[in-house]
Amino acid sequence: MSKHLLMRLAAVAALTFAMPLAALAQSDYPNRPIKLISPFPAGGTSDVMARLMAEELSKQLKQPVLVEDIGGAGGVIGTDRAVKQPPDGYTLIQTGVGQNAVAHGINARMPYDSLRDFIHLTQVHSGPNVLVAHPSAPFNTFHEFLAYGRANPGKLNYGYTLAASGHMAMELLKQTASTCTGVKMNDCKPLFMVGIPYRGGGPMMTDLLGGQIPIMFINQDVALQYVKAGKLKALAVSSAVRNPLYPDIPTISESGFPGFSALSWSGISVARGTPKPIVDKLEAAATAAMNSPTLRLRLESQGFVVPTPGAAAYTKFVASELERWVRVIKTAGIKEE
Repeated sequence: MSKHLLMRLAAVAALTFAMPLAALAQSDYPNRPIKLISPFPAGGTSDVMARLMAEELSKQLKQPVLVEDIGGAGGVIGTDRAVKQPPDGYTLIQTGVGQNAVAHGINARMPYDSLRDFIHLTQVHSGPNVLVAHPSAPFNTFHEFLAYGRANPGKLNYGYTLAASGHMAMELLKQTASTCTGVKMNDCKPLFMVGIPYRGGGPMMTDLLGGQIPIMFINQDVALQYVKAGKLKALAVSSAVRNPLYPDIPTISESGFPGFSALSWSGISVARGTPKPIVDKLEAAATAAMNSPTLRLRLESQGFVVPTPGAAAYTKFVASELERWVRVIKTAGIKEE
């Protein structure tokens, strides 16, 4: 038997042996703990959502799902590290509005593509931002805020953290309100305000509570305790419908700008290249987790909307959010800071 023939037979034998092992590895998945990377510091809304989902996924997959927080660059650093891990199903990625939609409009050199490099398994939560003001602010309603802002261009400051959903909500509001096609007013002028950048939500909230800045958008779950205590006044919510935690606070949509929506959201994804059998198992587990009465109750009790589960709905949603926020960012001329 020739040496060439022997080499071919050895290669065929190796391939035949390897294929069942690969299939076995996929059918045996998962057989060890799974990591879920949340690309923000511990303690925030993203971290809370990741831990809620990890708890439910652990039950479904019969393996521990461990959350690892890797913050930096508005979620881009942790997301990039996660998507570059071996696509074997043992690294899950928390995707979201900042790192998977807004960042594509702000970052000139994105290290990943949110549509090409990910398989999106399911959306986990959706929640509005609340437009809140310090008690000393010279307005008490959304309409009064608009009137004051238009009558005093450049005198009204607001706080923001770059690429956060609250930042985007304010940019969208400025663009929408400045068209002067919303609330009917005798003196319709552009809504010109000055944004004050902050590196994080903590320092920004401290300055808002102290009256150093009069107004900003913030996630509804974070704002609630301060609104209830009278330390902040809520003017409007950024979802299309009213939020159950703020039943008496109007939406911006119903206040003269139909269709206005600017949401905070997150989901679970894996890197493109993950074998389909593993993706199918993960999607089934994620869908079952989202249908868990325990998880739904915990989300809804904090004012979050439980979205339609599954890969199809989430993939379509990510694409639409990416397109919309890139357009808003280009219109505003926002650049990396």
